[in-house]
Amino acid sequence: MRKKLLHNWGLKLASLVLAFVLWFLVVQINDPTDTGTFSNIQVKLTNTDLLEKENKVYEILDNSDVVRVTVRAPGSIIDKLRSTDIVAEADVSRLTDINTVPITYYVMNADVDYTIEGNHDFVKLNVEEKASKYVSLVSNPVGEVADGFIVGNVTLDQNMIEVSGPESAVEQVAYARADINVSGASNSLSANVDIRLYDKEGEEVTYDTIKKQADYAHISVEVLAVKEVPIELAYTGTPEEGYMTTGVVECNPATIRIAGTLSTVSNVSKISIPEERLSIEGAQDTVSEIVNIREYLPDNVKVADSSVGINVKVSIYIEPIVEKTLQIPAHNLNVINLPTGLNASLPQNVATYTLQVEGLGSTITPLRADTVTGTLDMKAWMEEQGVAHIVPGTYQVPVAFNLAEDVTVANEVTAQVIVKEEDES
Repeated sequence: MRKKLLHNWGLKLASLVLAFVLWFLVVQINDPTDTGTFSNIQVKLTNTDLLEKENKVYEILDNSDVVRVTVRAPGSIIDKLRSTDIVAEADVSRLTDINTVPITYYVMNADVDYTIEGNHDFVKLNVEEKASKYVSLVSNPVGEVADGFIVGNVTLDQNMIEVSGPESAVEQVAYARADINVSGASNSLSANVDIRLYDKEGEEVTYDTIKKQADYAHISVEVLAVKEVPIELAYTGTPEEGYMTTGVVECNPATIRIAGTLSTVSNVSKISIPEERLSIEGAQDTVSEIVNIREYLPDNVKVADSSVGINVKVSIYIEPIVEKTLQIPAHNLNVINLPTGLNASLPQNVATYTLQVEGLGSTITPLRADTVTGTLDMKAWMEEQGVAHIVPGTYQVPVAFNLAEDVTVANEVTAQVIVKEEDES
């Protein structure tokens, strides 16, 4: 049997080779080799945890993890191939000294001979030490609220955030910011908003390799109604003897803009500084006080303008009392309210009446005797004296002078009134 198998073995081998060649030719004729090109194949990086264990992070450079792959195989295979059948892998354990990782290509589930190649053979990486730090998180309302309203307190659910990534990128981050749009708002707002990173120049830092502790922050914005109201004040005490208030009380500013809920500020018409806060007792000059207006604001009301501050200056003006003696001409006095049937006159031998006045210099100094007039009210005098009927005779009657309210008469002036019957000569 063995002899039969080995008999003419050369001829048998030649027949086998010829059969293979014939099969290959038939296959090539019926299923010729073809080429397929597949674009945008994503390279899968494996063993990236090796870098993480070394506290390193990486960044893919030049979009080198996206390749174009060419496959050469029988046409029947090429026709069936899809981009999902193409695999491109780069094992980070094979990272070179120049931070490149070789790419391996293959076709999944391929049971025929084929060739495969990509338009480049390496993924380029930028490998750096991993860094992390905490930066402040600030809020930034964007836009203008409705007329008559302002932005009040802005509250974030956190004021710090951790960022991590390549050391060179993390070093550029100076702070984080959360913006919220308040345009046209007349009510308080609350929302989750994106957190963005910025450098010290205020330019946004947008590296994909930087990881934030959180991508969103919850922000609440208080929107308050604004109203301008006057400041009202009072004072206690009296100046030192020989001094008096001018009647001028100044408050700078005289009005203040307040802010609060619409229902709260609508009920506020003024801000009152109580009299016990300001005393002029024993003062010889203008009294000036700095008053913290916040102490006298109603509940849930604040100063609207942060630039104005919360202090107001109050000035109560005080000046020395000026005295002056005037000789009032007798003809400037006039008897009034005399009962019917009587007439009255003043003694002809008295030319003037001495009047002593006092008050502020601005009022007393320009006062002239010839401009001051006086009256002798007989009816008022009779009532004061309890006289029901007046008979002819001579009476001492007080003179009421027509002076400004801020002029004080220091002496009582009386004049003799000579009363006669009307038919008496």
